[in-house]
Amino acid sequence: MPIDPDVIPPRILARIAAALEDIETTHAVAILFAVESGSRAWGFHSPDSDFDVRFVYAHRRDWYLSVQPARDVIEQPIIEGLDVSGWDIRKALALACRFNPVLPEWLRSPVVYRWAVDLVGPLQHFVGLRPGPVAARRHYLGLARRQFLGDIDGRDSVRLKKYFYSIRPAVALRWLHQQPDDALPMDLPGLRAGARLDPEVSQAIDHLLALKAQAHELGTGPRVPCLDDFIRAEIDAAERWLATQPAADRPDLAAADAALRAIVGNAEAMIAGRGA
Repeated sequence: MPIDPDVIPPRILARIAAALEDIETTHAVAILFAVESGSRAWGFHSPDSDFDVRFVYAHRRDWYLSVQPARDVIEQPIIEGLDVSGWDIRKALALACRFNPVLPEWLRSPVVYRWAVDLVGPLQHFVGLRPGPVAARRHYLGLARRQFLGDIDGRDSVRLKKYFYSIRPAVALRWLHQQPDDALPMDLPGLRAGARLDPEVSQAIDHLLALKAQAHELGTGPRVPCLDDFIRAEIDAAERWLATQPAADRPDLAAADAALRAIVGNAEAMIAGRGA
């Protein structure tokens, strides 16, 4: 799918491509995929929003045969709004085994910079594009509660852009309640398309989106009661549901190991082909 130049301008695409090539060369790794993760992928960026590039990579096989664990993230300094960081595949799979929903979110990003089919295939097969339902609700509940209590609740006026960081997980919780067997979108427009929201809530979200799209800084303003009520209701509903569920989902470690071996084997060939 072509990348919308209003979301990611061509000059930024060129910087991202150069950064990813430099990472592969400098660290002798193969990048499985690289995507946008942040307000530009979530559907509520402003003109000066950062570009949050996230990727998963793999080393040669021998890198994984060390007694002493090596650093399993690659990060670059944030320069002129470009934030690039990634996880080693073993770290990514370990988090997926704990049903952390971040990796499935990245795999569903609507903004894709890199996608190596032979490397991503085994990862997609393992992740299944769906975290465990208990872990997913716990994750989005934690996000909604932390953002709402930390930035909105108990204040007379708030930084209006902070609402989006509570709205997205709250709408995700509504989606998970209404469509627990479907793959959860990462972006707010996709979530809203599948979650049945009251018209008043949708209108309030549309109003904030219109303001944010035009302004470099959304500024402060009075609380939005219908959004407060919606976020609180989704937090309460998720807490009640989780209280009835087992403590955790059970990972398939054998399948994770098989995915790791397949991905590292394919990455080895790719790195060797570059002469790295």
